[in-house]
Amino acid sequence: MALCELTQGGTVVATTNLLLDSLSEDSLKGLLTRMRPVVLPLRTVLYEPEIVPAYAYFLTSGIASVVTSSADGGVVEVEVVGREGVVGALHLLGSAVVPTQCFMQLAGTALRIRLVDLRAAFLESGEIRGRLLEFVQVQSLTLSQIAGCHRLHEAEQRLARWLLMVQDRVQQETLELTQTFLAEMLGSQRTTVSAVAADLQRKGLIEYSRGHVRILDRKGLESAVCECYGVTRDLLANLYR
Repeated sequence: MALCELTQGGTVVATTNLLLDSLSEDSLKGLLTRMRPVVLPLRTVLYEPEIVPAYAYFLTSGIASVVTSSADGGVVEVEVVGREGVVGALHLLGSAVVPTQCFMQLAGTALRIRLVDLRAAFLESGEIRGRLLEFVQVQSLTLSQIAGCHRLHEAEQRLARWLLMVQDRVQQETLELTQTFLAEMLGSQRTTVSAVAADLQRKGLIEYSRGHVRILDRKGLESAVCECYGVTRDLLANLYR
């Protein structure tokens, strides 16, 4: 994977964001001069519902979770964003109110840019606009698939799909995920998540204890998943081609 570099105060920060890597050198330089590297701890809020954020974030590690909430306090995840994209792209497309919230579900790093600067680049550069629109299209199609998955498929299939989607983006065997967090992401009760995780562990597919999930048998986990994973995996694999 190509590495882009941003120099700030004599320090060189390597960037592994796939959207940035897909840009030409000229387009990339124009963005990098307006960016700053930031560390994003667990649960860092990147944008709030119905509020236009000040910044957009090109993730270079970690995972951001996009969630929707109900009036009774229920929370369910509708999208994950990793190194393949940018948090804040939806806010570039128009004046519609964005009802979701986005926060870091796995701590990471990013290149942060003011949303007004990214909007200017979006309007000025056909290449940057095209890449951002490609990402938003994949994001929207993935959201639609996940919405159907929540309605049509069992908790075990959804958990397997979610774990695989996250691993695809972070390329790690062990994920730091609490039971409460998994319940929020799947829109399920903690007791349901506990039972499903225990069943996957009995089958030798994962190892789960005290907020740590380790994928032991990826091929086995893929066999336990619904068809939604294949759809979202292919969307990610074909992004920017």
